[in-house]
Amino acid sequence: MDIDITRFVLDLDPYEFSASFAEIGPNAARITWGNAKEQAKDSPLLESEEELQALRDHVQGMGFGEEVQQYGAEECNALFIQLISGDMRESGMDGDMESFDWEEYHEQCEAGQLAGRIGQWDDGRIGYYLGD
Repeated sequence: MDIDITRFVLDLDPYEFSASFAEIGPNAARITWGNAKEQAKDSPLLESEEELQALRDHVQGMGFGEEVQQYGAEECNALFIQLISGDMRESGMDGDMESFDWEEYHEQCEAGQLAGRIGQWDDGRIGYYLGD
């Protein structure tokens, strides 16, 4: 399932939701999770039960336990925000998206260097693929 993440990618700094101990100190996980939960409350990206379930299934396939099936909308959206942010930072999407090189990104994905879950649609919007 593809989820439109355009407004997130263009308007927010992924560093706020995905930063390491080395970058912001020993409370990095607590800080970034808190930021993601606040953002999830203010502006959820996953709105339908189908989208929420797609996220639950996606992360369970990544090694999360059965408890993820009990996550509510806020927790699912916060986790999704952290997934997006990590992928954005890994691929260099944490700067000016006007100059982002989608062709180079796709080459790195095809080479297995990046997860490749983010993509630009034909209409210019940006999506995130939740699935196998």
